[in-house]
Amino acid sequence: MLGNTFGTLFRVSSFGESHGPALGVLIDGCPAGLEIDLDHLRSELDRRRPGQSKLVTPRKELDEFEILSGVFEGKTTGMPIMILTHNSDVKSKDYSAIKDLFRPGHADFTYFAKYRHRDYRGGGRSSARETVARVMAGAIAKQLLSKIGVEIRGGVVRVGNVVAKRYDWDTVEDSEIRSVDPDVVDQMREEIQAARKERDSVGGTIEVQALGVPPGLGEPVFGKLDAAIAGAIMSIPATKGVEFGSGFQSASSRGTELNDEMLPDGFCSNAHGGILGGISSGAPIVLRFAVKPTSSIPQLKNSIDKNFQAQEIETKGRHDPCVALRAVPIAESMLALVLIDYWLQDRAQQSLRAQYDPIEEIRYGLSPSATKESGDE
Repeated sequence: MLGNTFGTLFRVSSFGESHGPALGVLIDGCPAGLEIDLDHLRSELDRRRPGQSKLVTPRKELDEFEILSGVFEGKTTGMPIMILTHNSDVKSKDYSAIKDLFRPGHADFTYFAKYRHRDYRGGGRSSARETVARVMAGAIAKQLLSKIGVEIRGGVVRVGNVVAKRYDWDTVEDSEIRSVDPDVVDQMREEIQAARKERDSVGGTIEVQALGVPPGLGEPVFGKLDAAIAGAIMSIPATKGVEFGSGFQSASSRGTELNDEMLPDGFCSNAHGGILGGISSGAPIVLRFAVKPTSSIPQLKNSIDKNFQAQEIETKGRHDPCVALRAVPIAESMLALVLIDYWLQDRAQQSLRAQYDPIEEIRYGLSPSATKESGDE
């Protein structure tokens, strides 16, 4: 099994390393005739781009992209789409002193254990730099999803001990924090700045929602939609936990609190987070995930070298003190990739029934409940 390709019908393969000459993505299975919005693709990359503020890595990458195939006269041809971006601000010498050492909390040791040879420059493939490919693919997936009325949005709901108290999605992109609660932006900023001042880092929690998802996506046993989404989110570097709807709060709740009653116009609540039995319900898909504090901190730590000898190591270089800020567009992209892939699979399965099955009007249109923004709390 190769770990660089994602999806079944909408297949995405990423390539490139953090300090290599370029990174990119190959998208296979995108339907022909989609008019590509280059401005949208540009804006998605800008949201993930490093060097945006003093709260993220100072690495300066413009992330200018090239579409090398699969698009002609502004529209997709149905052939594989290759998108490439070049690295322009690498400082590999920052890592030469630790090329034979394993950084605590990083994938250095596990990559060495598996391959016996690794690219130590900035973590190589294990670096979050790789996620630029996911955002490029996600931008295409989002444009496809918009054609069927699906909207994806995300925001930071926690940084360290600072937690959002309310949701205002219209203000998420107003600051570099990307908080869903504009009232706690300054507190979150102070939390990050305090960690950086102490040569430390801080974790966070991100919420992502998909509105307008038709009911019926997913399989009931091994192809569960929430399992696929959870796997996609867990593939994002630094992610340590995922929950849907009421999530871990369910363990301390009673059934009377979490039963989502139904009326003709949709669900009365959304504790299930838009997925029941592994299949989308038509209610908004709501998930949250936790990202750990950045492992790259400039403090002396104990570790070992590739000969398994005890060593001390101090990780230098340019790193985010809180990775949650730039993880928002990455998570949106991974959710978009799963949803478009499952929508294409479902459409293929149901195509023979669509012409005479009345429920198809609901499945491939906007169900009444799909526009309800439940689950915001």
